[in-house]
Amino acid sequence: MSMFKVTRKEIDWGGRKLVLETGRVARQADGAVMASLGETTVLCTAVGERSPRPGVDFFPLTVNYQEKTFAAGKIPGGFFKREGRPSEKETLVSRLIDRPIRPLFHKAYRNDTQVICTVLCHDMENDPDVVAMIGASAALTLSGLPFLGPIGAARVGVLNGSLVLNPTLEQMKESALDLVVAGTGDGVLMVESEAQELSEQQMLDAVMFGHEGYQPVIDAIIDLAEQAAREPREVPPPAPEAETVAARLREIAAEGLTAAYAEPDKQQRQAKVAAVKEQALAAFADDEAALALAPGAFKALEADIVRGTILKTGQRIDGRDTKTVRPIEIDVGFLPRAHGSALFTRGETQAMVVATLGTGQDEQIIDALEGEYRQNFMLHYNFPPFSVGETGRVGAPGRREVGHGKLAWRSVRPLLPPKADFPYTIRVVSEITESNGSSSMATVCGSSLAMMDAGVPMPRSVAGIAMGLIKEGDDFAVLSDILGDEDHLGDMDFKVAGTEDGVTALQMDIKITSITKEIMEVALNQAKDGRLHILGEMGQALSGARAEVSGNAPRITTIKVNPSKVREVIGTGGKVIREITETTQTKIDIEDDGTIKIAATDAANAQQAVDWIRGIAADPEMGVIYTGKVVKVVEFGAFVNFLGSRDGLVHISELSKQRPQKVTDVVAQGDTVKVKVVGFDDRGKVKLSMKQVDQETGEDLAQPAD
Repeated sequence: MSMFKVTRKEIDWGGRKLVLETGRVARQADGAVMASLGETTVLCTAVGERSPRPGVDFFPLTVNYQEKTFAAGKIPGGFFKREGRPSEKETLVSRLIDRPIRPLFHKAYRNDTQVICTVLCHDMENDPDVVAMIGASAALTLSGLPFLGPIGAARVGVLNGSLVLNPTLEQMKESALDLVVAGTGDGVLMVESEAQELSEQQMLDAVMFGHEGYQPVIDAIIDLAEQAAREPREVPPPAPEAETVAARLREIAAEGLTAAYAEPDKQQRQAKVAAVKEQALAAFADDEAALALAPGAFKALEADIVRGTILKTGQRIDGRDTKTVRPIEIDVGFLPRAHGSALFTRGETQAMVVATLGTGQDEQIIDALEGEYRQNFMLHYNFPPFSVGETGRVGAPGRREVGHGKLAWRSVRPLLPPKADFPYTIRVVSEITESNGSSSMATVCGSSLAMMDAGVPMPRSVAGIAMGLIKEGDDFAVLSDILGDEDHLGDMDFKVAGTEDGVTALQMDIKITSITKEIMEVALNQAKDGRLHILGEMGQALSGARAEVSGNAPRITTIKVNPSKVREVIGTGGKVIREITETTQTKIDIEDDGTIKIAATDAANAQQAVDWIRGIAADPEMGVIYTGKVVKVVEFGAFVNFLGSRDGLVHISELSKQRPQKVTDVVAQGDTVKVKVVGFDDRGKVKLSMKQVDQETGEDLAQPAD
């Protein structure tokens, strides 16, 4: 008799086996599911504290996705042989799981809740991120916590023009799209994607294809829950006086708030709203129960007023209509020593973006479960507290900074030239210096401008715009270029980046389940108009990439040598290559196929290194004239170093027109002479002649044969 009561659900999903199992592992968690697709397995657990965290007016949810290197049969690389702080991928997947589940918890639920997803096996075919999302959804659905799911999730690719559900890692290398979509049976809640300039319609089709594709997963989770779910927990009903408080607040504050929200300037508006709030809350000072409820009710009143005004009048907080983009000002190349820079300002959002070009030695090495690989494009996003007029912690990037940086990275990466054509490592840094509205989309615009300013040959500019939605019943308004306040009070955050030819990234988070395909279509088309407007403004500042790389950046010269000569160029223990780089002050990358990249800020240094390497790698050619140096004088002639480390012998009979008495009558050690290759002996030694070359002009004196 087993001590485990195991419940298992298995379905065939898009040609692969999806298994959800509970009851064997982690039985003290509120919900625990081992989810596997193929042989990729993730343990997903959910735990909620028994009582709410006192004094919080938000839902304290934490999601941790973690990859164990044993999942791929490896030991962690580096000095510490233990998994350390989360990698970029772990942070991004934690966010990916958090975004669709957060809006589905009961609004009154305030208990600390944690979801932990641990990758236990990776089959090198199925990416664990989607498996973790499905497992987290199943664990929450079984847990008895007030989670109004389940959700499903799927990845969508485009191969040879056709949509593919859950493509393998190998197929993803060829795919024109990498899109992850998650949501409920009713609708989509989250999209995260990178695309090779696909049309709005193709993106929408992919979202709907994924939504259809994960329906069987939702059914499987419901089946599992019917057999194995815990008793649902009670959520405290709203306090009886909540309605009274809300009604009283409306009487006191509605008029003042409406006036405050008519102030277009963000900082003055915030001050006016704060004053109304302080005055309103003072009215409840003597009633402790009511005072506890008042801040929440005030927030709800704010949302009502702002949303109502937009739906009724089409007028927004800062006086714009729903489609207008705020004024844009662009300053390109404004940091004199940077390789490329741009200051992009849109309304009260400003990004200072700087591009730096480096060599192969600057590539980022990523130690992933799938194997180690190198990346030659990095984009780092920083959000200092002064950008919103606040004080705060400055240090390692938070989850949000990593997520926003990755979104901008996905947006511009499809336009980068192939490494073979542009052998630089590119690092872009975006410093958000002011923020009210999407700073990740300002980063996209600024990154595109800064890279073009640095001379990165991108064929087209990339711009991004953030869209919002306000929906009440059947009435809805889609807002272009949203403000921070509209983001908090709205029902959707919808970011689209791309070129004039198509979409490169779409990120969507929806807080309501009733969004329709039509609304998404309106939002995508309105976003396209906004994007084209922004691209027009960017085109006035910089119409294309600069003709050549910035003068402050290293110049990279690429040459090819015979692969069999690579060892000679490197030398014993790297001795030769070290001497070349130190003498010529260059950085040199050598690949096994004989490709050599020489980076230098000075053209003369680069040429010196190129000549040096060519000398080592070249083979002496019959009849060709070289300049060389006499390295040794012997009785029967002189040895001349004439090609890299190659020496040849000028026999005494080949020194000058008349044969000299002694070799030293013509040359001495250290002389620079011009020599011609006249033959090779049977051991491959080179025979040289000085008398066949005019030592002044380097002209060939040998008589042409009749």
